[in-house]
Amino acid sequence: MSDDDTPGRPEDTPGRGEQERKASAPGGPEARPAGEAEGPEDAGGTRRDSAPEPPAEPPLTGRQRLVKGLWPPRFTRAQLTVALLLCVLGLGLAIQVRSNSESSVLRGARQEDLVRILDELDNRTKRLEDEKRKLEGQRTELESSSNQAAEARKQTAQKEQQLGILAGTVAAQGPGIVLTVSDGKGAVEPDMLLDTVQELRAAGAEAIQLNDVRVAADTYFSGGAGKVEIDGKKVSQPYKFKVIGKPDDLKPALNIPGGVVQTLQKEQAGVDISRSEKIVVDALRPAKRPDYARSSSR
Repeated sequence: MSDDDTPGRPEDTPGRGEQERKASAPGGPEARPAGEAEGPEDAGGTRRDSAPEPPAEPPLTGRQRLVKGLWPPRFTRAQLTVALLLCVLGLGLAIQVRSNSESSVLRGARQEDLVRILDELDNRTKRLEDEKRKLEGQRTELESSSNQAAEARKQTAQKEQQLGILAGTVAAQGPGIVLTVSDGKGAVEPDMLLDTVQELRAAGAEAIQLNDVRVAADTYFSGGAGKVEIDGKKVSQPYKFKVIGKPDDLKPALNIPGGVVQTLQKEQAGVDISRSEKIVVDALRPAKRPDYARSSSR
């Protein structure tokens, strides 16, 4: 037997040469570049290539970085303290500016006007002192009178008469003024007439009648410019106020700087004030009986 027929030689092994050629091929396992990781093997023993890396995020623009830095907001304790202090400071400045604006009328007033305002304040103080002395005198009479019951009844009747005048259930007469407001352009608002009533009361008016309506504590003004209603009743112009009180106190109170007369004249309304020693206030209001209140005296 010759050497060529001997079995088991490497050359005669089936597929041996083909495997060696594949191993030495450029794409074979031995030709893999250095450092390249091999893919994991699957269940069948074959290797898979590694997963591709995710794409890198695009860089943020300047506006996007600014928004990202500002939102959501992040406050520190120091920032909150500074914000609170700024709020308190702003509130104080607002109050100061408002008080300065309210006193600007007096700052721009003339010396004669300031003297008139001081006189009006002195008159109000004097009226309050007179009222105090009158009440003290009534108390003294009650304490020193031999017949205290009769004196008490007398003072009660007088007080009833006074309260009836203030409530508008009793007619009254006495010295005072007549204030006539002509509103040809229909620009006088109800609140202007209400301010007039309040100014007259502050000056010591004891009874007020506007046209044919008695003005009392529960009187209300409604409507609009040129269509004023008092207690739901429409009143037409000219508006005529009949006021009982001390004329020397009532007239200056209406003419103070920035007061009733100047306000009405800004609306181009005519204002006329006349004094009289006898003003008759005869418009009456119905006396209302209380629904729940009862006298507690025995």
